[in-house]
Amino acid sequence: MRRTFHFLPTLPALLLATAVSADTPPSPRTVAAEATRLLEQHVPADGPGMAVLVARGDEILYRGARGKASIELGVPLSPDHVFRIGSVTKQFAAAGLLKLVDEGKVALDDPLSRFLPDYPNGDAITVAQLLNHTSGIQSYTSIPSYMDQDIRRDVDTDALIAVFKDKPAPFAPGSDWDYNNSGYVLVGAVIEKASGKGWSAYLDEVLFKPLSLDHTRDGAGLAIVAGHASGYSTGSDGFSRATPISMTQPHAAGALLSTVDDLWRWNRALHGGKVLSADSYMRMTTPEGKAAENGRNYGYGIFRTTVRNRTAFEHGGGINGFLSDLFYLPDSGVSVAVLRNADGEGGATVGLIARKLAAVAIGDPYPEQVAVAMAPAELKALEGVYRKDADNARVLRMRDGALTSQRSGGPVFTLVPLGNDRFGFGDGSLSLLEIDRDASGAPTGLRLISGGEGEGELWTRSQEALPDAPVTVELPREALDRVVGQYEAEGISWRVFFDDAGMLRVQVPGQPAFALLPMSPTLFRIAEVDARFEFGPETGDVQTCRLEQGAVRIEARRKPD
Repeated sequence: MRRTFHFLPTLPALLLATAVSADTPPSPRTVAAEATRLLEQHVPADGPGMAVLVARGDEILYRGARGKASIELGVPLSPDHVFRIGSVTKQFAAAGLLKLVDEGKVALDDPLSRFLPDYPNGDAITVAQLLNHTSGIQSYTSIPSYMDQDIRRDVDTDALIAVFKDKPAPFAPGSDWDYNNSGYVLVGAVIEKASGKGWSAYLDEVLFKPLSLDHTRDGAGLAIVAGHASGYSTGSDGFSRATPISMTQPHAAGALLSTVDDLWRWNRALHGGKVLSADSYMRMTTPEGKAAENGRNYGYGIFRTTVRNRTAFEHGGGINGFLSDLFYLPDSGVSVAVLRNADGEGGATVGLIARKLAAVAIGDPYPEQVAVAMAPAELKALEGVYRKDADNARVLRMRDGALTSQRSGGPVFTLVPLGNDRFGFGDGSLSLLEIDRDASGAPTGLRLISGGEGEGELWTRSQEALPDAPVTVELPREALDRVVGQYEAEGISWRVFFDDAGMLRVQVPGQPAFALLPMSPTLFRIAEVDARFEFGPETGDVQTCRLEQGAVRIEARRKPD
């Protein structure tokens, strides 16, 4: 149950491009038919909605929406509606700072201390490291309880920096990569110091107005925005209004509002050479250092990925009540913008739809995964423990007549046989699992092919015995009552509570609540993500909670009532 939090990107399958084949560009009718099918498949007509725009160059191939802008009032969603775009904001902030670089007011190797002289270790942190998440600064959105308690209050730049600047650094500047919202607050601060204007006022002056991005603006301080869709959260129990947040909190990491049309115009301008110098654009779109390692492929506010083996630039976002994804494929000039007025469950769908529509728009759609029959004995022969390394195992196990896959600390997926030793993950996913065999036909490993592209990541079959399936026990109400409470550790917090139906649940801020199933009076588990919680001591008032999920071990203390 790794903590996620608002203004995070939607991470694509990060693979560099290989050869490009020539395909016949599809007609707008073809693209519209697929977009309509995907929206009908994934977006209920009476729930939060999704707006989509697909374009090739200056030609709009599809522009439409499904669902409601306001469930309470029954207002249909349209592509004209305004959405919070979360971390897609980072792309605008990065471009704004790079314009200052082009003007000679900032250099990428400038130390942060040039602009914020009192910032701890500011001499060792560069502007480039802020832009590509290699600064090592503590991300304020992962500070325990901060996202629970403080996100409704209005803050200015100095007050927000004060939240995180004295927190211990997870790693030395430039020595690692970790997605970091604090880094982009500091990008905004550098813009303010170098331009003499508020970060969003500067972006409005040099980006929004010159490019006619008429509906793109800072969401802070705007009590009423014409055409703004209402934001919702989705969960297993349906829809609810999203948790309120002061839009001063996301700052340059995630505070902008926009529309699908403005995002298309932005793609055309940024990637068409109308915003930055050639050198700055190259730096923005070319991952370097630790940001280029281990499949991260992060430039400055942009992930470099592929769609059907073509280079693509992408960034997604999530903020209270909203999700977003923006793709651009430079070889074809294809843009895809997808905006949703809901967060929570199904968040990956936004990126999935954007990726599928990008493939359709270049005339090379992802193939449909068609299930084939496999004998139960053939499936059972694949059971076992497969390892990527010492800390990461994936268990293939038969459950209710089907083969399932579960990574350490991850959810259980029912695999769909596709033939030729390939399996899909169902529910529209593009990812594949492929079995490797030796000359005798015995399984020796598996390859996980994220996004359905490339050779995949090898997991070698080990000789370990298949672990026992966990067993749930019945406990009296008083035994469950003693674990209820708020628990806090460095970088994460969670609460244990009873829902309205009397089910014991655990919830990390910004995530759905999961049922907490007892295995003993002190040991509980989440079935969906293979996470275990051990409470101590065994008798008396609970004081501690140990979370184990895969290789992660977190010791938390119970917050006094």
